[in-house]
Amino acid sequence: MLNGFALLLVFQLLGETAVRLAGLPLPGPVVGMAALFAWLAWRGHAVRSLEEASDALLRYLALLFVPAGVGVILYLDRVASQWIVLVVTLTLSLVVTLAVTGWVMQWMLRRSEKGDGHGA
Repeated sequence: MLNGFALLLVFQLLGETAVRLAGLPLPGPVVGMAALFAWLAWRGHAVRSLEEASDALLRYLALLFVPAGVGVILYLDRVASQWIVLVVTLTLSLVVTLAVTGWVMQWMLRRSEKGDGHGA
């Protein structure tokens, strides 16, 4: 499992380095996650230690929302003054996420039907 955590940190470091060197307006961990995804897609499967590390992190996922909740409480006056913008942004992001998820699901279903020869 320690190797899995090390692998996650290596990809985060790669993302941070790429963002700093290229001057990208993206968070380094997001770029690192995309690189990890590309590596896993190329490899075809995850190594066992990475599966164990990710399972351990997922068990405590709810705990990772605590800092975000503290931030909302800390800046509650700002949230209250900008609530319309927040509601519109959250609504639009929800609609876009649902649309993209539906499109990807339809694309994957069509792709799997073509590959099977006999449907899903």
